[in-house]
Amino acid sequence: MAARSFQLSATPVAILAHLVFIAVTTLVLVWLLHFREGFAFSSNVKNKIFNLHPLFMIIGFILIGGEAIMAYKTVPAKRRSQKIVHLLLHLIALVSGVLGIVIIFKFHRESDIPHMFTLHSWLGMITICSYGLLWLLAFFAYFFPGAEFSTRAALLPWHRLIGMVIFLLAICTAETGLVQQFINLGLFRSQEALIVNFTGLLLFLFGVSVSLAVILPRSY
Repeated sequence: MAARSFQLSATPVAILAHLVFIAVTTLVLVWLLHFREGFAFSSNVKNKIFNLHPLFMIIGFILIGGEAIMAYKTVPAKRRSQKIVHLLLHLIALVSGVLGIVIIFKFHRESDIPHMFTLHSWLGMITICSYGLLWLLAFFAYFFPGAEFSTRAALLPWHRLIGMVIFLLAICTAETGLVQQFINLGLFRSQEALIVNFTGLLLFLFGVSVSLAVILPRSY
């Protein structure tokens, strides 16, 4: 009984993840709207085009992807409904990630910057391709048409493991991107530097909290 009293459930950790979601979203919007001139799909101010990249990749891809991972612990519904929410949130994250990739290629092309020349870009391409492949495999195995029960059961541990690896890789990719922007923009001893640094720290905390929410048992 004494040991059980100290056992942590997934619920408070998931709540922490939700709060971090809000904090990161706020910081990213303040950074891009207040310090970086906002967003545009087409503009003579090329940085406005670039700004869509961190918007889609951090909020759309990583944060919503993390919420998708936690759906089985946070959505108060039957298993079938949780599965649909899990699938749809991952689809939204995947579409956001693809848009983020399209935007950065557009920005590089219009700014005469070579493509795929940094570690950040390599990690990003590996992440989005792996994410898309895993989503397709999971869709056909678990949703439609659906594999045999024994096959799904055998695949599930690998699905969870690879999914978490890809999620953490996405966070690592975002961290390298923030560092790259910090250096490129010369953000030293400024309010903008604090925004970028705190965004990086909170992304790390989000990754930890999502991982724990998946591992820990759900409280009933």
